[in-house]
Amino acid sequence: MAELAVNVDHVATLREARQIHYPEPVAAAIAAETAGADAIVVHLREDRRHIKERDVRILRQVVQTRLILEMAATNEMLNIALDIKPDVVTLVPEKREEITTEGGLNIITHQGMAKEAVTTLKNAGIQTCIFIDPDLDQIKMAHKIDSDMIEIHTGAFCEAKTEPSRNHEFSRIVNAAKMGAKLKLGVNAGHGICYRSIQAFKGHNLIHEFSIGHSIVSRAILTGMEQAVRDMKKLIDEL
Repeated sequence: MAELAVNVDHVATLREARQIHYPEPVAAAIAAETAGADAIVVHLREDRRHIKERDVRILRQVVQTRLILEMAATNEMLNIALDIKPDVVTLVPEKREEITTEGGLNIITHQGMAKEAVTTLKNAGIQTCIFIDPDLDQIKMAHKIDSDMIEIHTGAFCEAKTEPSRNHEFSRIVNAAKMGAKLKLGVNAGHGICYRSIQAFKGHNLIHEFSIGHSIVSRAILTGMEQAVRDMKKLIDEL
């Protein structure tokens, strides 16, 4: 049965819109776990636009499931990860001008950097995951540099405007998941998944974990975090 990792970044986005002390992403994470989340995800960006280092440190103390830290493979972020020791680090690309992560990390182009980060983290006992596009060569490279897991970028599928393009992008995800499983990588998926698009994965059992944030936080504004997580968890349990 697939698991749900809840990303609470956008609770912090709302907090930073007024640069005040609420809403509290730590409280949102606790509510998500209470409702059945299998993991909590935060992305500590170089520009600290939403999640702060303080948030990650408190989350490390209170999260009862698994804490997944998304980050760029920079020396600064590696040092923070080695100090805080999340359960999993997901390496992601990062550009200051983007609104949200726009695509997967190109580990063919950045093989040396990615390999060094993976080795450093694994030597510290931290599981590694790489956020990559559903490209078979990228997945083979993730295996080559000894990552524990991949997270398949689902954005192109979720944002597709026509049925043929949706079908094409979904096929890429399925083929990527099959390749990951064949190489004995943990296979996760995320980016842009909502309460409607998650249902496309029904009957496909190769995804171990779905990482979902924006759609859950958006629903939580209207229904509360616990109900929003329960609603998504129910849909995933029915896949």
